[in-house]
Formats: sequence, structure tokens, C-alpha cells
Amino acid sequence: MFAIGNSLHEARVRQGLEFSEVERATKIRVKYLRALEDEEFSILPGDTYIRGFLRTYADYLGLDGQLYVDEYSSRYAPGWGEEAPLHRPGPRRRDRGIERRAVLLALVGIAALTALVFAAWRFGGVDSSTSTPSVVSTGGERTAAAFDELVLRGVGKGSYVEVRRGSASGEVVLQATVPGGGIEQLQGSRFYLSVRRPAGLRVQLGGKSVALPARRNLRVVVTPKRTTRLGG
Repeated sequence: MFAIGNSLHEARVRQGLEFSEVERATKIRVKYLRALEDEEFSILPGDTYIRGFLRTYADYLGLDGQLYVDEYSSRYAPGWGEEAPLHRPGPRRRDRGIERRAVLLALVGIAALTALVFAAWRFGGVDSSTSTPSVVSTGGERTAAAFDELVLRGVGKGSYVEVRRGSASGEVVLQATVPGGGIEQLQGSRFYLSVRRPAGLRVQLGGKSVALPARRNLRVVVTPKRTTRLGG
């Protein structure tokens, strides 16, 4: 458990952001931003708005928006998403009974088919030294899931860059000048970048190019879905 409002306030102050700047970037009115930091959720229009504003505000500050939504749900709306009817009508019970019988018949059919295939393979004269069941030959061909990768390429004179994992307060994974023609590769899907000369750097995440605003001493949070510029 953590203090939702205090952590949002500290992240904003640490980055030197004013409410007006956050409002322009997130389109969330200042009074609602204050309500989130003060945890005065009754001021906001409703539960759906609270969750959406929390996620947007936290993501903008380089925090984990889903973590804040989960914390709000556990503390202020513990029964959210768990609504269920008190009883189920008779027709629904019959439908579920039919579904169970269908599943049982399907399992019996699969078992019978498996037995037939095994019998054909066992007694059909197949030379096991030259042929193997397809299930064995294909099992080893699975490819590992591809991980997102941040690629930094220096252009011209290059640029000095600081990279942190997750947010501005995350683990530092790179502090260096990427020279022209130089390449840095980092595994992950969410990064905080502080770039001295954006024009001297080309950025890709997950194979997709990331457009950096042409502003010196740029600070951004980069994810596969979007790039968020931080103030300061």
C-alpha cells in the first residue's frame, strides 16, 4: 500500500511541473489534478473518470498508471468489477449442463482418435528409425517470444544521453555520449530518456522509430504506444 496523492505530488514537484503545464499536456482540469493529489476523489465526476485520470496523470509523470488504478480499486472501490447475479435462471443451468456434456463428448472423441493414431503408428509398419511423429518434430521449433528493444543510433556529432528504466526515478541503464555511427541497444519496453541534442540521435523501440521533439536537453518517457515529453 502506498500514498496515491503524495506520490503523485512528489513526482510532479521533483520534475518541476506546474499544474497548468500538466493540464495542457493531459487535458485534465487543474481542480481534478489537485483532487487526485489530495485524494479527494468525491470531487471527480465518477469512478470511471477517477481511474482514467489516475492512469493518465501517473503515466505522464513517468509512473506506472495501472499500479495507481489497482491501488485506488483496492482501497476505495474493493467490490469494483466483481458484480454477479444473486441467482441464475433455470435455462442458464441447462445450458451449462449441455456445455459440460459437449466437453465430455469432445474429450472422449479426442481420446478415441489418439488411440487410433497410436495403433496405426504402432502396428502399421512404420520404421521408427526413419520417421518420428509430427508432434515430436514440431515441438522443438517454437520460437522464443521477442522482447522489446531500445536502439539508439548516433547521427552527425551524436549526443549525450541518460537512459533510465521505467521512469525518471528508475534504474540508470546508460549514461554516455552516443557518437555518430554509434549504436546502443537496451532490452525493455518503457524508458526515460534525457537527451542533450535530439538532432544527434535516432531512437527505435520494438523496431518502430520514435520521433523526438527538436528541443535541447529533452526529457521524454518512451513506450511502445507513445512518447511523452516531460517539462523542465
